[in-house]
Amino acid sequence: MSDNKTALITGANKGLGYEIAAGLGALGYRVLVGARDRARGEAAAKTLRAAGVDARAVPLDVTSDRSVAEATELIGRLDVLVNNAGISGPTGPGWEQDPTVLNLDVVREVVDTNVYGVIRVTNAMLPLLRRSPSPRIVNVSSSVASLTWQSDPAIEVGPIMAAYSPTKTYLNALTVHYARQLAGTNILINAACPGLVATDFTGFTGRPAREAAATPIRLATLPDGGPTGTFTNDDGVIPW
Repeated sequence: MSDNKTALITGANKGLGYEIAAGLGALGYRVLVGARDRARGEAAAKTLRAAGVDARAVPLDVTSDRSVAEATELIGRLDVLVNNAGISGPTGPGWEQDPTVLNLDVVREVVDTNVYGVIRVTNAMLPLLRRSPSPRIVNVSSSVASLTWQSDPAIEVGPIMAAYSPTKTYLNALTVHYARQLAGTNILINAACPGLVATDFTGFTGRPAREAAATPIRLATLPDGGPTGTFTNDDGVIPW
C-alpha cells in the first residue's frame, strides 16, 4: 500500500469522476476508482496507471448494501471520499422532467442513487475516514440544487427536472447535517458544484470534465481547519 493519502471516487470510470481521480492522482493521491461495472473500472484504472497515477479499481454499486460492504473491506484505508456517482433518470425533450406527470418509480430510482447511495457509502466509509489524520468528504452537487436560484425567475438554472434537481437539494441538506454532526472532529465535508459538464450525462454539453473537476479537487484537498458544510463552485459560495 502506498504511504500517500488514499481517495475513493464513486462513479469514477468516466466523465467527471474520472477527471477527479486523475487530478487527485496527479497530486500524489492513491486513487480508488469506484465503478459499478467491474470491467469499466479496471479499464479506467489501467488508463490512469499508464499516466503515472497510483490507481486501483474498486467494484462499487452505491445502491447495494452488499457491494458497499464488500468495497469497504477491500479498501482498508481512506483519507478522502468523493461521492460523485449520480443519475438523472429519464427526461423528456430538453431534459425536462414534468412534476405533474412524474413516474414515482423513476423518482425512487434517482433518489436511491443520488441520496440513499451517498448515505450508504458515507456511513460505511466513516470508520475508515475517522482513522485518517485529515479526512475529507466531497458531495458532488449541482447549481440546480439551489432553491434560491430555482425560485428566482430572473436566474436561468436550466430546465425543470423534478426527479433529479430535488435529489441534489436533498444532498445539500444532508451535507449540512453531516457537517453539524461531525463538528469538532477533523472531518471536513462540503458540497461541490462542477457546473454544466460535457459528459454523456449531459449529451456532452458544457465545459470539459477536466476543468469542472477543479472545485471537487479543491474541496478534497482542503487544509486542516478549512471550511465545512459549504456549497461552492469555482466562483465561491452558492446560495442554498
